[in-house]
Amino acid sequence: MVTRAYTVAFEGVEARLVEVQCAVSPGLPAFAIVGLPDKAVSEAKERIRAALDAMSIALPSRRIAINLAPADLPKEGSHFDLPIALALLAAMDILPKDEVEGTVSLGELSLDGRLMPVVGALPAAMAAAEADRALVCPRACGPEAAWVGATEVLAASSLLDVVHHFTGKSHLRPVEAGEAPAPETRRDFRDVKGQERAKRALEIAAAGRHHMLMVGTPGSGKSMLAARLPGILPPLSAVEALETSTIHSVAGLLEGGIRRERPFRAPHHTASATAITGGGRAAKPGELSLAHNGVLFLDEFPEFPRQVLETLRQPIETGEIMVSRASAHIRYPCRFLLVAAANPCRCGYMSDPARACARVPVCGEDYLGRISGPLMDRFDIRLDVPAVGWSDLDGPATGESSATIAQRVASARHVQAQRFASHGIRTNAEAEGALLDEVATPDDQGRALLGRVAERFGLSARGYHRILRVARTIADLDGSETVRQPHVAEAVGYRLAGAKPMAA
Repeated sequence: MVTRAYTVAFEGVEARLVEVQCAVSPGLPAFAIVGLPDKAVSEAKERIRAALDAMSIALPSRRIAINLAPADLPKEGSHFDLPIALALLAAMDILPKDEVEGTVSLGELSLDGRLMPVVGALPAAMAAAEADRALVCPRACGPEAAWVGATEVLAASSLLDVVHHFTGKSHLRPVEAGEAPAPETRRDFRDVKGQERAKRALEIAAAGRHHMLMVGTPGSGKSMLAARLPGILPPLSAVEALETSTIHSVAGLLEGGIRRERPFRAPHHTASATAITGGGRAAKPGELSLAHNGVLFLDEFPEFPRQVLETLRQPIETGEIMVSRASAHIRYPCRFLLVAAANPCRCGYMSDPARACARVPVCGEDYLGRISGPLMDRFDIRLDVPAVGWSDLDGPATGESSATIAQRVASARHVQAQRFASHGIRTNAEAEGALLDEVATPDDQGRALLGRVAERFGLSARGYHRILRVARTIADLDGSETVRQPHVAEAVGYRLAGAKPMAA
């Protein structure tokens, strides 16, 4: 007789249901696992053997065959330990077969039978809910999985607890959803002295999710400003929190439940293309996906390899990335706010005659020329960040706090959520086509100004539409239902930083 248990295999952020079949038949003692298992799955038999021995349960002196179906789907990870053990115990008539078949389980077994935490509990709970089954998982994974809400989540500390539950000796209580506490941060915009234009630009970027490039001398405060950006972003909505937490769960970065604060990822410029886009042996999510619904900050932007920079172009437009490998083609969401920072040249002091090199201004053109034109065209806001004067540094901090700015950003985001509720998008940065024309067409004076700018500076169609999106966000922050000339003028100023007019 074949007994069955159920678990999941991960394909990106999706969890596919896997049937664990166990057959105990006459023959020489053996323990075989088939169905495209990786090394971690193949080693499960030794962990299961030791865990059962710790419970004083001996394996039968017969041939044990475990099949993971569908057999053509690669199986990776140690979370197959628990379902294999449950299917085997059911085949040994220690557990009721119908109880085991009615659940989806995952968990790694230690040699003494304890259940160790594994990645992917949240998408596994989604798969269990779709299959109308309860989920059995390690206790540490319970608060995370319980956020699905559509299925019962039973969290156990050991295999013995699961056996007692299925045999009726004791019962595992359903777990309540857990929310990881927000980390305490002392980064506040009030600490930033001067740089009022930069703070205004960051507020606009946060309100409409507009990509931003800051160029300035070393020490002008670019990294300091970017690090305070998450403090003015609204908390993740329930849907956004579930999307983001699912990615972090698959990556093994989710502990203690889901998080409401938006992710802030700041990879170093020596990071590889695989680390940024995702991939590797198991096609795991990269920094682009880990920043989904949050901020991706790339400091020293021109120092990133050209291959890495060019991989940003499509995800910026589509909000998703396809990780293609010989064994897998995985699609990950990556709708992030990109903030990049760069020095004006390699030495960083092109604007300072006393410290600039002898190659000015060619050094600046060569350095920023590492950023291709098509990629540069995708930044809605381009900002020159000047050095802060001594008078600003010596005086007291008088700027607005992050909490005050966050209130305006939240109000603008709320207006956009209502505006686009029936269109499946959330911010002005995602509006396009007829919808953008409907919500962002400026008044007559604004249209005339934009037309003159487009002709003089040779704006691309992308640049034209990005100005409209930024102008719409500025109008939202201003509480205006229509986009007026001052809104367009401010948006143009952010777009054309450092741009040169076309020759007549």
